[in-house]
Formats: sequence, C-alpha cells, structure tokens
Amino acid sequence: MNQRFRIDMTRSALGLSAIMVWAGACGSSGPTKQLTDARQAMQMAQASGTAQMAPNRMQDAQAALDQAERAHKDDPGSNTEANLAYIAKRKAEIAMASGKTVASMHKEDALNQQYQAKLAQTANSQRQQLRAQALQQQRQQAAQASQSAETRAADALQSLSEVATVKHEQKGTVITLMDAALFQTGADTLSDDARSSLDKVASALEQQPKDTQIRIEGYTDASGSTASNEALSQRRADAVRKYLEQRGVDGSMLESIGRGEANPVASNSTDDGRASNRRAEIVVKVPENETSPGMPPAPGAPSKNTRPNSSAKSPPEPQK
Repeated sequence: MNQRFRIDMTRSALGLSAIMVWAGACGSSGPTKQLTDARQAMQMAQASGTAQMAPNRMQDAQAALDQAERAHKDDPGSNTEANLAYIAKRKAEIAMASGKTVASMHKEDALNQQYQAKLAQTANSQRQQLRAQALQQQRQQAAQASQSAETRAADALQSLSEVATVKHEQKGTVITLMDAALFQTGADTLSDDARSSLDKVASALEQQPKDTQIRIEGYTDASGSTASNEALSQRRADAVRKYLEQRGVDGSMLESIGRGEANPVASNSTDDGRASNRRAEIVVKVPENETSPGMPPAPGAPSKNTRPNSSAKSPPEPQK
C-alpha cells in the first residue's frame, strides 16, 4: 500500500510539473508590458497628428517599434523585446512632444501673422486718415492761397486808379491810362508819361494768375484814313504789349489788337479829345473773340498780334 501511494504521488507530481511547464510556455508567448505600452504610445502619436508635425521623429519611433515587434516574434517575452519596446515607447513620446512643440510654433506664427495683419491694417488706416487730413489741409491752404492771390490780384488792379481808369465790364476789367497822351499824332512811340504809367500797370499785371488773358486794344483819333488808322492802332497796341513784356509780364498772357478809330472816348473835334482817343485799353480776363458792350465787333475773329478788317466808323461818344 505504501508503494502504491508513492507511485500515485509521483504521477501527480509529474502531471503538475507538465501543467506548469505548459502554462509557462503559453504565458511567455504574449507581448511584454513594455511592448504593449510602446504600441499604445505609437497609436496615441498617430492619433494626435504627430506624423504631420514631426515626421522624422515618427519614422524613428516606428522603426524602433518594428525592431521590438521582430524581437517579440523571434523570442516572445525576452529581455531584448522589453528593452527594444521601451526604446520605441520613449521615441513615440518624444515624437509626440516634438509634434506639440511644432504645432504650438505654428499656432504662434499664425497668431503673430494675424497680429501683424491687424497692425498693418491699423497702420494703413491711420496712414490713409493722415493722408486724407494732409490732403484736406493742402486743399484748404490752396484755397486760402488762391483766395489770397485773387485778392492780391484784384487789389493790384484797383491800385492803378492813381494812373488809370479801372472799370469792371462784362468783357473783363478795362484799364485805360489817363492824364497823359500815350502817343503823338500819327506816331506809335510811347510817351515818357505813358511809360511811367505802364510801369505801374506791368507791376499789377505780374500779380495776376498765369491763365489770365490780357488783351491790349490800340485806338487812334479820326485823323487820317480808316485803313491807315487801323494799321497805326495795331502798331500802338503792339508797342504797349512789347513794353509790358519788357517790364516782366508773361508774353503768353498778352494779346494785341488794333481797333482803329472805332469807339472813341472823346470828341475828335478838339485837340484834347483826339489826344484821349489816341489810347490803348488793357482788358484783363477777357475770353478771345468777345467784344465790350456797345462796341461793334470787328469782322472776323481777332487773333494775337493781328488787326480787324473793320472799316466802320463809330459816332463820337461822350468823354468818359
């Protein structure tokens, strides 16, 4: 009986040993905890988009995990598998950290670009506002300067009242020298008194805007023929124009026209009346081809430095 008991115990011990060996063999075929952790870390890295942010780091982590997987296949549960899996996990974690850093830098760059864009927009808006203010200020200054220039120009013409008659008519401002005969009978040479008066006229005309039209109209008395008077009046107008130009008036503003014996300002029956009719009128700001009220227009359009072909003689008018 004792021998049989020993045999049964031996058989039980051998069966238990076989079960333990089988169980150990089955347990060693599964992955180590390190490999399981490495796989989870890699899944988290892939899910977080690390492959886009840190592709090189992800390649290193994947290569390390592949080595751990091969070690598991060759020798499941071995120390080699565990060591390689640990390295793969750390590389996956490093890859995720690098990806987060890159993502943070991208976000920071995007925010900085937005800030710079807003800053540039604000600066541009401020520049536009300052530009608009400067433009408005320039316009105001230009308007003030123009108004001041117009005022000075008008005052300059009015200041001629000491040496000339200044009238504002429909055709413009008409300046007629007084108290001195401009020309001797039959002559087109300016008298000394006329030159002195024209010096002041030139100073006033220089202050007029550059687009001002200044027309010098030459006149004669009734002595001589109509044709000769027309030619003489043109020479007289030219003489005044040339003198004004010599005294600094812009020649492009000047126009000279001979009117002959038309539109007398005094009677031609007296010496004083004829002297008054031998005159030159300076018309300021007059459009071309326009005539003064009451004066018959010259046939044909008058042009610079030309005389009309009119031979009509107007009746004497009362002295102005």
